[in-house]
Amino acid sequence: MNSTIHQLIDNEVKSTDTVLFMKGTPQFPQCGFSGQVIQILDYLGASYKGVNVLENDELREGIKSFSQWPTIPQLYVKGEFVGGCDIIREMFQTGELKNLFDEKDIALEHA
Repeated sequence: MNSTIHQLIDNEVKSTDTVLFMKGTPQFPQCGFSGQVIQILDYLGASYKGVNVLENDELREGIKSFSQWPTIPQLYVKGEFVGGCDIIREMFQTGELKNLFDEKDIALEHA
């Protein structure tokens, strides 16, 4: 895999507190799983950057090898991979996701 794309991803997750690699954009998610994660982040009032993997095949494949995770969306908080849709949904339902944002000192608008 191209190390340049991994460098780009690494820079992305380190330069923004919360980054969601997704299909589509936060305003127009192009898959149901990406849409679910957006709804959860918006519900919590989390500030995040959406990165559309559909704009770049190299990015779409690169994010999978970068995280060793086969599916998209992928959520990163403070440079760390948190999980995909199922994990985020489960963490949201148990309160773990809010706790993670609290632990990382990330302000939530609706908390």
